[in-house]
Amino acid sequence: MKSVERWHSDRIDGTVTLVRWGEIGSPVLIFPTAGGDAEEIERFGLVSALGGLLGAGRIKVYSIDSVAGRSLLERRDPNHTAWLFNSYSSVIRDEVVPAIRSDCRDEQIEITTAGASIGAFNAVAALCRHPEVFRVAVGMSGTYDLSPQLGGSFSDDFYFSSPLHYLPGLSGEQLDHIRARFIVLATGSGDWENPGETWAMGHVLGAKAIPNRVDVWSEEHHHDWPTWCEMLPLYLDDLT
Repeated sequence: MKSVERWHSDRIDGTVTLVRWGEIGSPVLIFPTAGGDAEEIERFGLVSALGGLLGAGRIKVYSIDSVAGRSLLERRDPNHTAWLFNSYSSVIRDEVVPAIRSDCRDEQIEITTAGASIGAFNAVAALCRHPEVFRVAVGMSGTYDLSPQLGGSFSDDFYFSSPLHYLPGLSGEQLDHIRARFIVLATGSGDWENPGETWAMGHVLGAKAIPNRVDVWSEEHHHDWPTWCEMLPLYLDDLT
């Protein structure tokens, strides 16, 4: 049921780890939190929470290391971190997507993205950057504005990595393609949550007529794994 694949990527000058759970079903790429690795979602119970969908053959779950997120957490040079986020996007499109499609034996299959915290940023960013391959994004408890954590950096690498910043100026074919997709933005109202980040992302998407829905959960839902383990099975049951 579980497989692990690793390879070296020149795009980030490092190792990419891709883990899969499940045998058949619609592919779902789940991004870990800022410092997480590809198996974080298993250790914190999210894979188990998705067990019903996995067991029914409705989804196959994939996850990769949070390469750029780790750099952010370690407070490395902001320009290098921004470069990593931009390069990470290329790794997703040009390396991870082909690996998932090969595993699914379908070179045209579209993929759902999901994630929590920084993982939500990556899930939404992947769909907006590459709407030709990603069909739905589920962002949970998202941190969508990374500029404060990057010292106010607005380099090209940062700008083109951040949907909150580049979407307002986007037009043309890519925007048209994103408008054919759907993004769910969910947040709790409990400890360590910041619903304002979710609403800000929702407003940017709405202003560009990109289909999206903001769901605000209760004060009993904190910025933590039990919240995300409750949220994601419901959304994937509805959207896959």
